[in-house]
Amino acid sequence: MLEFFSASARIVNSKRAIMECMEIALGEAYDSADLVVINASIGHNFQELVDQTKAMAPNARVLASSCCGIVGREGVSESMKDIGIMAVKGKEFHIASTSNISGETAYQEALKMAKSLKEQSNNINMVYFLASGIDIANDLCIQAFEEVLGEDVTIFGATSSDNMKGHISYQAVDEEVFEHGAFALGFSDPSLKIETQATHGFVAVGEPLIVTKSHGNTIQELNGKPAWEEYTGRLGLEPSADCGDTIPIGALGEELSPELAKEYGNQHILRVVTTKDGNDMHYACDIPEGTKLWLTTRDEELIFSEMDRMVENMIERMGDGKPVAVFHADCLARGRFLFNRIIKEELVGKMQFPFYQNGECPPWLGMYGFGEFARLNGKNEYHNYTTALYVIYR
Repeated sequence: MLEFFSASARIVNSKRAIMECMEIALGEAYDSADLVVINASIGHNFQELVDQTKAMAPNARVLASSCCGIVGREGVSESMKDIGIMAVKGKEFHIASTSNISGETAYQEALKMAKSLKEQSNNINMVYFLASGIDIANDLCIQAFEEVLGEDVTIFGATSSDNMKGHISYQAVDEEVFEHGAFALGFSDPSLKIETQATHGFVAVGEPLIVTKSHGNTIQELNGKPAWEEYTGRLGLEPSADCGDTIPIGALGEELSPELAKEYGNQHILRVVTTKDGNDMHYACDIPEGTKLWLTTRDEELIFSEMDRMVENMIERMGDGKPVAVFHADCLARGRFLFNRIIKEELVGKMQFPFYQNGECPPWLGMYGFGEFARLNGKNEYHNYTTALYVIYR
C-alpha cells in the first residue's frame, strides 16, 4: 500500500533545498523513500537535485521537472528557486520514459512508454504523465496511452516549463536530465482511486482566427496570412515579439460542444503557443485546417467561482473517500492581477482547504507549468491556462 509525503521550500542552493524537503517530508527516515517526484523552478541545477536525492535515498526512483513556481502544503511560491517534492513509500508504481519527444514523435514515444508500463503491470489504473512543455502534440500522447492501457486509465499531470519564456524546460529520470524528455508514472495500488478536473475562467472575445494552413501541431497560416504575424497583430504586438510576450495574454480558445461546456463551466478550451519557428507557431495539440481560434481574456469573478464549483464537484464524486495525496498543475496566467502573490495565496487556499483532513492539508505537489492533463466529461483531455487538481484517495 502506497504512502505519500510532501514538502516544499525556497532555497537558493539546490543540494540544500533537496535536503530540507526530504527531511521535512520524511524526517530521519528519508532513506526509506521508494520514489521521489520533484518540481523545481528553473533557477535550480537539476543535475544537483537528482544526484542529492539519490545520495539521500539510494534505493529510490527519482523523477523531476522544471516549472515556474510551486504549490505545496506550505503554500504557493513563484521565485526562481522554489522546490517541492512528493515522496512515496511502497512498490506499487511503475516508470517509463523517453529522452526525446516532440510534436512529430509524440505519438510514437508515448506508445513506447505505454507499452513499457503495460509490460510492468496489468493493474495500472492511473498514470502521472510529465512531458516537455516545448513543441509537443499532447493529444497524441493521450491517444497512445489509451490505445495500450485503455480509456478507463486516468491520465493526469503536466508539461514542464521555464519562467514563462518558452525557451527551455527540464525533465529528469533518476540521474539523467533531459530538455525534451517525458516520463510516465503508473500506479497499481488497488486501494487507490483518483478524481481529476480542470477549470480556467477565461472568456472568448472578438472574431475568431481561422487556421488556413497547418501541419501536425504546427500552425503555418491564420486567415490566409503568416501565422505569427497575424497572431501577434491581433494581440497588438510587433512580429518581433517572442513567446514570452504572448503567453500571459495570448490564450487561444477552441469552442466546445454544449455538453462539454456545461461541465467545464466555459464555452472554450484553451491552448498555449510555447515556441515558434519563423512565422510558424507550434501548437499544444494537432490542429486541423479550418479550426477557429478565439483570443480570450481573464474573467476574475469566473476564475474564483469556477474554482469553488470544481472543488465541490470533485468532493461530491469522491463520496466517503479520504485524500491521501494531491497532485496539482496550474498556469501562472491566472489570478486577479496575474503575478499578484496575495491573490494567488487566496486562490490556493480556496482549492486546498476543502480537502483538509483533521485540520491538515494532505500531501500536496503542485507546479506552474505550460499545460495540464485532466478528465473532461469522463475522458482524458489536455488543457492550458487551467487549475487542474488530481486527488488520489482511499
